[in-house]
Amino acid sequence: MTAGEAPFTPGRRTVLLTGCAGLAALGLAGCAEYGNGAAAPAPTLPVSVATSDVPVGGGVVLAGQGAVVAQPVAGTFTAFGTTCPHQGCAVNAVADGTINCPCHGSRFHLADGSVAQGPAERGLTPRAVRVADGRVDVT
Repeated sequence: MTAGEAPFTPGRRTVLLTGCAGLAALGLAGCAEYGNGAAAPAPTLPVSVATSDVPVGGGVVLAGQGAVVAQPVAGTFTAFGTTCPHQGCAVNAVADGTINCPCHGSRFHLADGSVAQGPAERGLTPRAVRVADGRVDVT
């Protein structure tokens, strides 16, 4: 600044626009964190779980291993990766006959991992299952 020059003082519109832009950026960053904050881990296969630990008409989420094991009907076992295809969050529950994603509400069928309720447009990634000696092995 030179002698006789007035210091710059932003007008009310400049302050409001700058503040609003900053808040919008923070809001988008928060949405990005929400959508990706519960990212599914890379599967650590093979995984094994006792058949008795997998309820009929339900299942178990093996979050640390990146797998879900389900038993849609007695004696039939299925397994899927935990990554929701909508935005990569990890499914975290099996309830009411579906595998559920907490981020945006997608739900998947126990029998084949297909979409029961969106916003996901694709099903969960199937995993190979072998049942022997009272255990379900997922590869």
